[in-house]
Amino acid sequence: MTTGSQNREENSNESISINKAHEIASSYGSGKIDMESESPGEFPYTRGIYPEMYSKKLWTMRQYSGFSSPEESNRRYRYLLGQGQTGLSVAFDLPTQMGYDSDHSLAVGEVGRAGVPISSLQDMETLFEGIDVEDISASMTINSTAPVLLAFYIEMARKKGVSGSKLKGTIQNDILKEYIARGTYIYPPKASMRLVTDVFEYCTSEVPFWNTISVSGYHIREAGANAVQELAFTFANAIAYVEAAVSAGLDIDKFAPRISFFFVAQSDLFEEIAKFRAARRIWAKIVKNRFKSKDDRAARLRFHTQTAGVTLTAQQPDNNIIRTTIQALAAVLGGTQSLHVNSKDEALALPTEESAQLSLRTQQILAYETGIVSTTDPVGGSYYIEELTSQIESEVNDYIKEIDKLGGSVAALEEGFQVKEIQDSAFKHQKSVEDESAIIVGVNKYKSDTPAIEKIQLIDQKQTARQIEKIRNLRKIRNNENVNSCLDRLKAISKTKNNIMPSILDCAKSYCTLGEISDAMRSVFGEYGKHE
Repeated sequence: MTTGSQNREENSNESISINKAHEIASSYGSGKIDMESESPGEFPYTRGIYPEMYSKKLWTMRQYSGFSSPEESNRRYRYLLGQGQTGLSVAFDLPTQMGYDSDHSLAVGEVGRAGVPISSLQDMETLFEGIDVEDISASMTINSTAPVLLAFYIEMARKKGVSGSKLKGTIQNDILKEYIARGTYIYPPKASMRLVTDVFEYCTSEVPFWNTISVSGYHIREAGANAVQELAFTFANAIAYVEAAVSAGLDIDKFAPRISFFFVAQSDLFEEIAKFRAARRIWAKIVKNRFKSKDDRAARLRFHTQTAGVTLTAQQPDNNIIRTTIQALAAVLGGTQSLHVNSKDEALALPTEESAQLSLRTQQILAYETGIVSTTDPVGGSYYIEELTSQIESEVNDYIKEIDKLGGSVAALEEGFQVKEIQDSAFKHQKSVEDESAIIVGVNKYKSDTPAIEKIQLIDQKQTARQIEKIRNLRKIRNNENVNSCLDRLKAISKTKNNIMPSILDCAKSYCTLGEISDAMRSVFGEYGKHE
């Protein structure tokens, strides 16, 4: 008996020089492409989720940023907004992602390195100082601690006089991909899924314009998956979230319109364009046919795109400008709703102000100087694109059927199915780089000695020290009796089936820290992978 992975391996073409999931003919005869049967803005949305697309409204230019401290990150956000950025995307440091305060012993050496440290409502207030949160949308790449960071954001906005009903933004809140590809989980899967659905339920009534989850294929692809696996595993996770929410009594037509997605754009231009078109078609059919949604908004796949971090090279870093431009073009031609373009120096360090500006300018040039925004689905009708779109759709559906047979995404995860598939794909790609059947310019071919980038963004250790001092001072000046009372109530609610978000919000208002809130839930839910 052969497995699905064995079949895919046997059918692969070893001569293909990039990490493709499929073979396809390089030329076509007079194939029939019926463009009249589907218009942009119509189910299943292959050609775009809106009839006018960018001719009416551009995508949101949302550069991902966060480093050193809330103060420094705030300065970077205000700079980027001043340069024409139209949305914010917050990167959090590793301790924040893992539910540890900046002064925790496990946070040593990681504070502010991979994102901004947020240990309390006070830090969130600093991060958004001088920024109109009613006017701007904020995306937060956070998962295990997503309910806590959302609570901090809601309370920060409330103190500015902005109610939850006026807030626009996204929390990633995609915990399943953490078990598959990334590893920043805290609680066991069952408890984590409960937190996800509690956020769905709370935001549906209290923060109705907030995207309650951004199901991420980006990190799956960055871990080594190919394009088909990126979509298949992402949609399998999305199915699991929808099933959990429906089982909890939520209405698909109430919460599904606030589900968004996060995909990568890699350098194979046509494959990536087709991938995005196929993604819209697949999700629309899942929502309508599998979950019997009646609201068209629920079936419209909205997604953010980031250019591929894994394709950035330390060698000849200026080449990264060309790579990310092609990737950004693929995202726009594929119909993305928002976009981040990586900076040329990110293989070496955090992006400098100058390189971040250049990445933003890449988006602006695409939007204002190329003419590609003047028509919807400009690649529609191409024999190659249409066939490739259909082929990717078919192969993704085969994967989803395979995962369904295993009992769904969580059961497949427990068997290690997704991890093995990704590892096999990553190995195959790395082998092709090393034997030079896949060409990486400047890395394994066309090498040259290039001077190192002179200016790189360094973490200010003084900022780190101030961040630690700030959280310690907060614990001294707040009402600690109220803090302890809120944390006790959180523990009690965690043991019930009641929605946990109101209790987390009470903790946030009282200036409980991220670590204290996370520890309260750890004491009830436990930690994944740890045994007493």
